[in-house]
Amino acid sequence: MKKILLLVFVLISSVSYSQELRLLRGAITENIIVNDSLKETYSLYLPTNFEVTRSWPIVFVMDLEGKGNAAISILMNAAQEEGYVLASSNNTNDSLSISENVLIANRMFNSVYNTIPTAKNRTYSAGFGSGAMFASILPMIAREIKGVISIGAPVGNLEILNSKQSFQFIGLVNRSDYNFSEMYNTKRILNKLKIPNELLVFDGDRNLPEKETIAKAFRMLTLNSMAKGHLQRNDNFITTSYNEFLEDVNANVSNQKPLLATYQMSDMEKIFHPLMNLDSLKTLQKTLKRSSMFRQANRNQNSYFLKESFTKEDYGYFLEEDIISYNYANLGWWKYQMDELNKLKKSANIFEHQMSSRLRGYINALISDNIDYMGTNENTDWKALNLLYMIKTITAPSEYEGYLKVISTSSKMEEYGTALFYLEELLKTGYTDKQALYSIEHTSLFKIMPEFNDLVEKYLKGARYEVIEQ
Repeated sequence: MKKILLLVFVLISSVSYSQELRLLRGAITENIIVNDSLKETYSLYLPTNFEVTRSWPIVFVMDLEGKGNAAISILMNAAQEEGYVLASSNNTNDSLSISENVLIANRMFNSVYNTIPTAKNRTYSAGFGSGAMFASILPMIAREIKGVISIGAPVGNLEILNSKQSFQFIGLVNRSDYNFSEMYNTKRILNKLKIPNELLVFDGDRNLPEKETIAKAFRMLTLNSMAKGHLQRNDNFITTSYNEFLEDVNANVSNQKPLLATYQMSDMEKIFHPLMNLDSLKTLQKTLKRSSMFRQANRNQNSYFLKESFTKEDYGYFLEEDIISYNYANLGWWKYQMDELNKLKKSANIFEHQMSSRLRGYINALISDNIDYMGTNENTDWKALNLLYMIKTITAPSEYEGYLKVISTSSKMEEYGTALFYLEELLKTGYTDKQALYSIEHTSLFKIMPEFNDLVEKYLKGARYEVIEQ
């Protein structure tokens, strides 16, 4: 049940003023104004048991699309379970520079600190994708950030990491996510820098983790605070947490997922080592690593990691070559590559299945990066850009944007035969937004052609312009 909390504070800065806020408990309060002189806002989540009489740990959720409410909604159930406050800006955006986003985030930090009582040394950042990468550099800039929860993304910039300014990094990643191998390798780098880190690896059809996995990340932050003396030690909480983590380990062993089990035990060793005796855990870990099940799985994973790295190199090389030479003839090669990935996706071998998802995610991300780069270039190479959109219709055939962009760009270059072909390919996918078809940029001439309207009539019925028989 939602509860409303009325807060009245006197905020002290260069000028004192009062602000009355009506904050929801157990729900998200949206569009809280940072201060009277700015239009910046943020969203805030308070657990149902929130009270102003105690200090609370807080996670600042970074979203570079300026959708603070959406970002918080993914984490709020886990935050409720583990007793964390969440806040997220509606103004950070990937169109801004890092320094601009840092300033926006810092203003939000100060507003939140002045609004609710926050626990010293228990301030963290989190994010998804690009937001996670931004969140991971904040501890180097804002010293109050003591830890990061990064969902589906590695550290944003390894070069700026400093072992003297340490923080706790907790990564969450699906083994089918194209960032898995990079996050797996990043873990080794963080270990060398002696930066505390954990990697919560999971399987499933969704790249986003379930509530239980996110809650485990929050739990790790809490346990680390107890280990460092920032939070009063609670032996019952520690023992309960250990047993819950161990249950997950045993479940993965039973389900013949020894690699997931060893990842979890590695994390448990780091988290619980300062808090309790781990002799039994270490014995279990040694036994599992000596098992034929683990050795076979580890060999398979390393083998597919190697194959994946070679395939990524091929994708990068051929994409660059195709763009430079406008090699439209190579579209067939890309089609063949995606057909091969589709076969692997249906494989009963979990390593093949997951590698296919990672490779598809990788090539789509690579294409998107190139599109973004070319789209912001003052002297746009429309021919190369159109080729990228064409490849995108092959690598992501269920996404409509690629087809629409090819139709638009081809019409701009007066290549109406190409535009017509991709219009029909789009309609074959089941696309039904007739209004959007007649609103595609650069198609003023194309959309009044009989061929265009014939296709719309064939697939959607009711073309906007009457087809005139010649």
